[in-house]
Amino acid sequence: MANIKSAEKRIGQTQRDRERNRSYRSRMRGAVRQLREAVSAGDASKAQELLPGTLELIDSTAQKKVIHRNAAARTKSRLSRAVASLDKS
Repeated sequence: MANIKSAEKRIGQTQRDRERNRSYRSRMRGAVRQLREAVSAGDASKAQELLPGTLELIDSTAQKKVIHRNAAARTKSRLSRAVASLDKS
């Protein structure tokens, strides 16, 4: 356990930040999962509807530095490609 007041404060801040980051990451993963389910079901209209909101969530999560910006770009690219492939088929 921390003996110094500033270290005790940092422990509290770290716990609070970790919970907040878990919340952001969980919301993002849920949106991505919903979009992937729509894609795998072949529901192009629902996928098109979900895509903008999901991409926005991914961007905001990366902007808060919860996930790395390259991971966000990679995820957005893969999701966009998957939704675009539904339109072609």
